[in-house]
Amino acid sequence: MSTPSLFKSMLSRLLSTDDNVASLILRVPTGIIFMAHGAQKLFGAFGGYGLEGTGQWMASLGIEPGYLMALMSGSAEFFGGLAILIGLLTRPAAAVLAFTMLIAILTVHISNGLFASNNGYEYALALMTTSVALALLGGGKASLDRLLFSAR
Repeated sequence: MSTPSLFKSMLSRLLSTDDNVASLILRVPTGIIFMAHGAQKLFGAFGGYGLEGTGQWMASLGIEPGYLMALMSGSAEFFGGLAILIGLLTRPAAAVLAFTMLIAILTVHISNGLFASNNGYEYALALMTTSVALALLGGGKASLDRLLFSAR
């Protein structure tokens, strides 16, 4: 298989999706939630601490270098959330977000048990599960992935 056809095949797999409504129902709130959490980390929006404060907090947990980790997780959440919201490259964005939530669970929340009221992992687990579902389903109805794939 030539390089251009291999690239087209990979791109086709990333964009392929059906016209299901389930993905749309999952995408919109999940994308908004991730964008809001990313905006807290990156910009200090919605009561967040911004990169500097989030980086210091991460470093205090032993997640080093804190600033870089805050930049990476905030960017994954904000830009990944945006990608999921509009349904562009939904599968890879959702996979990155699922991994981000797994890291959050293992490094921040697991020692606090399940319940969010104790800073447990239930909320991160719900977001991770939704992200895994979107990675498997694709963008679905009203997604840019669907529009681009249909145009081919």
